[in-house]
Amino acid sequence: MNRQTMPEPTHPIVSREEWLRARVALLAHEKEHTRQRDELSQMRRDLPWVRVEKQYVFDAPQGKVILADLFDGRTQLFIKHFMMGPGQVGQCVGCSLEEIEAVRRRMGWRFPWVSSYGSDFNYDFHVSFKPDEMTGGRAFHNYRHADPGLSDLSGDSVFFKDDAGRVFHTYSAYGRGGEEFLGIYRILDVMPKGRNENGPYRSLADWARPRNMYGEGGVVEGNGRFHQPACACAQHPPT
Repeated sequence: MNRQTMPEPTHPIVSREEWLRARVALLAHEKEHTRQRDELSQMRRDLPWVRVEKQYVFDAPQGKVILADLFDGRTQLFIKHFMMGPGQVGQCVGCSLEEIEAVRRRMGWRFPWVSSYGSDFNYDFHVSFKPDEMTGGRAFHNYRHADPGLSDLSGDSVFFKDDAGRVFHTYSAYGRGGEEFLGIYRILDVMPKGRNENGPYRSLADWARPRNMYGEGGVVEGNGRFHQPACACAQHPPT
């Protein structure tokens, strides 16, 4: 009988005592990172605010609402700018009201969704771009002017409402700044394979899918836009 040879491990293998020494050394770096993270969080909270004086109107399931209504009796508001323009049936893997409601129900999400279509909100907060900005490479996104590649991108914005009802913009993040709000990344970062972003984009677009589409096929562009298996657009490769 031929005895199958086990492959040699490709990662260093040490004794428990050696591992403990290495782990304690790493702990010192982790503690320093935690202190730096606390300082960074405080710096974010210390940013000056900008009063929001424009009246933004959104479409909600119950009808028209304004930005102040979205606080729903609270003083703080976190908004996820979702990549889903009119006519789109899918969504960004990272991220018209009837179309939004269809996605919300399919994904089982319970938090409120509204549409900013028809208002300047997404333009003013630099996640949507007008045609002249796209063609001229003058779109302002992630705090610089460039060609965003899409007329609609993702982002996160934070607002505060005081006792007088005034609304203030306190913080926004785009691009990799959004990783702060992807809790799964903190778990993946401690796994042996890490984020396992080994595909063509070296990002979550290599593997992430809407939670109800794993194993169902479909493709994701490098910008995170998901295409269902039945999609027939130019971005979807023929099968």
